[in-house]
Amino acid sequence: MRSDRLGLLLDQFDCAREMAEVRLGGLGDEEYLWEPVPGCWSVRRRGEAVTPRAFGPGDWVLDRGAPQIPASEYAEVARQAAGGMSVAKIADDWGVSAERVREVLAHTGPPAPEASPVTTIAWRLGHLHFCFAGQWEWTFGERRRDPVLLVDFSPRAAPALERFWALMDRWRADVGALTDEQLDTVGLSQYPYGSDPDSPFFEVLWGGNLEFIHHMAEVALLRDLWRNRSTTPGPGVS
Repeated sequence: MRSDRLGLLLDQFDCAREMAEVRLGGLGDEEYLWEPVPGCWSVRRRGEAVTPRAFGPGDWVLDRGAPQIPASEYAEVARQAAGGMSVAKIADDWGVSAERVREVLAHTGPPAPEASPVTTIAWRLGHLHFCFAGQWEWTFGERRRDPVLLVDFSPRAAPALERFWALMDRWRADVGALTDEQLDTVGLSQYPYGSDPDSPFFEVLWGGNLEFIHHMAEVALLRDLWRNRSTTPGPGVS
């Protein structure tokens, strides 16, 4: 195992990916779209989404809810403000109003717990695909295409996984060629939905690994629940 910064981040990513590929073996369409509770976020036909900001360039879109700052991220908002980010920049970073940012900054005591949406495996994979496609485009690509238009979401498991792993291969190859100077470069990634432009790239990589790991852990749990579900069939593809 390498002990340099990039080596450690790559080893972490490679290990997580290997485990994820094993866990995703044999994924079928019905399981991919299975909704363990009513009202899940998923991949849906355009016009049938259950959320106000569902997006995608094709016939199928990925559910996305109204802009908000999760309670678990209040400390991060405070850190951004303490680091000199303006309220307007923080609001743009999170996609919320400036007034909402001020409310979060004025909040005292532990934040009230919030209910996170329950999602399908299709949504988790689509979300990861969207995030990594956008970060690749705005780091190694032309830095011009809107991330919400980069992924043609699929209601079928096999093509969705094939496209996703191809993207991850490209991401891994380009990340593996980075220099120490590039790792320390603030704004090497200009990804427009987040704090990438204000961060050194090694922080972006660290955050990307966490995103991959925690979403794949949720996918693994959904697969366990699927195997132990009731006999009532889940929604299929029409």
